[in-house]
Amino acid sequence: MNQFDLTGKIALVTGASYGIGYAIASGYAKAGATIVFNDINQELVDKGLAAYAAEGIKAHGYVADVTNEDQINAMIAQIEKEVGVIDILVNNAGIIKRIPMVEMTAAEFRQVIDIDLNGPFIVSKAVIPSMIKKGAGKIINICSMMSELGRETVSAYAAAKGGLKMLTRNIASEYGEYNIQCNGLGPGYIETPQTAPIRVPGHPFNEFIIAKTPAARWGTTDDLVGPAVFLASNASDFVNGHVLYVDGGILAYIGKQPK
Repeated sequence: MNQFDLTGKIALVTGASYGIGYAIASGYAKAGATIVFNDINQELVDKGLAAYAAEGIKAHGYVADVTNEDQINAMIAQIEKEVGVIDILVNNAGIIKRIPMVEMTAAEFRQVIDIDLNGPFIVSKAVIPSMIKKGAGKIINICSMMSELGRETVSAYAAAKGGLKMLTRNIASEYGEYNIQCNGLGPGYIETPQTAPIRVPGHPFNEFIIAKTPAARWGTTDDLVGPAVFLASNASDFVNGHVLYVDGGILAYIGKQPK
């Protein structure tokens, strides 16, 4: 038996029109899962559907805002009717605002918390009842190294991702008896279109990341797929409340001594 086979499973990955969510969903499809995703507007959903189709993946896309409980409840009901009960949920949708704390408005802070922390709460709450009835389920929250570390200009993001780590542990504590596993996946610094401008050789941040990472490189979205498949598969049935950091060793490393 292949413990990593996802054939017959339905996976919902939030905000998976592009980026890390898209890479994880594509990896799940290649492992046999049926892919469902949402995004904030039809334009992004259409972009995602076209990208999946180009890879030969038949995905199901829905427009829904993860911070809107009514929209999410309606979407989950529609997915259950049109596709089936969700076996795997990846809470991927998120934003970051890089603003010094004293310059950040309370409204900006709340927006990050709303999407990055309240969103996973709302979507998880919507899928858990059917997982309980089915007697199985996997919830994977996309955490961050900022679930463990602080850094300049990301007070709201760090607060949200630290909270998401504890929400992960609490879901595991509350619903583990129903054979529901909730774990986090914590990416390190990953090559994405958004990080391209700062990954130029000689850029101070690029040199900082490479020096701080024992692997001496940025991660790729492909580096996240194997760990994400593990957390969604039967191979992780006794792993619960854990955050798996895929960071090339950054969190284990104090850094190079200055010369």
